Amino acid sequence: GAEDLEIRKIKTRSEEMLIVHLIIDTQDAMGANAVNTMAEAVSPLIARVTGGKIYLRIISNLADKRLARARAVFDKKALGGQEIVDGILKAYHFAEADPYRCATHNKGIMNGIVAVALATGNDTRALESGAHAYAAFDGEYKPLTSWEKNEDGNLVGEIEIPAAVGTIGGSTQINPIAKTCLKILDVESSRELGEVMAAVGLAQNLAALKALASEGIQDGHMRLHARNIAFQAGARGKTLDKVAGKMIEEEKISSDRAQELLEEIQKEES
Repeated sequence: GAEDLEIRKIKTRSEEMLIVHLIIDTQDAMGANAVNTMAEAVSPLIARVTGGKIYLRIISNLADKRLARARAVFDKKALGGQEIVDGILKAYHFAEADPYRCATHNKGIMNGIVAVALATGNDTRALESGAHAYAAFDGEYKPLTSWEKNEDGNLVGEIEIPAAVGTIGGSTQINPIAKTCLKILDVESSRELGEVMAAVGLAQNLAALKALASEGIQDGHMRLHARNIAFQAGARGKTLDKVAGKMIEEEKISSDRAQELLEEIQKEES
């Protein structure tokens, strides 16, 4: 239900506007329908009180009062040593200082978050727009994560994102796959689901930064590409690994070569 009211004045190109925020606790629903309905219901009253004209009556996807956070400490030995930790920090500092790099930094974070949202029947576009708007909240576009080194030399990562997500309502109850995914996650509230998304985003960012600080992102992409090509050629199981591995070794990743290798391996096995 309704919790509070906030009012702002802004100047636009056409006129000065009064912005009225309805602060609504939507519990475990994403809440768009509830908020939009309430905004429309109170708009005639606001018009009478202010003597102004009502224009837009709609939810904002910048859910800065519905934040999810995650924090983790990663052992430097598990990451590959102090050099990798320092490389990750330099990559983070790069994103912190340069919006061109930061856009891709945050895009990688959202790769993981959007996947969880999609699996659980949540609004991926709302999460995307909210996250990027939050990243620029203070007037500069910044990373959604932060990284530092503790006194032991281990890597410490944190993330904070708007997470207006739901475990009830919308397609979360209609879509049987979404219901199954929520059951697998074992979350009991929208808050827990948001925390899962934040943790996935942090892990996704670590994986990308570690790859950039070591072998480079393209190496991992090409391994995945080789596996996809091998799969399309008909390779499965251990044979898929053999075909993909051989193509990577030869630096020749193509459908024709995958087919040739698959036929060679099948002849050897028979």
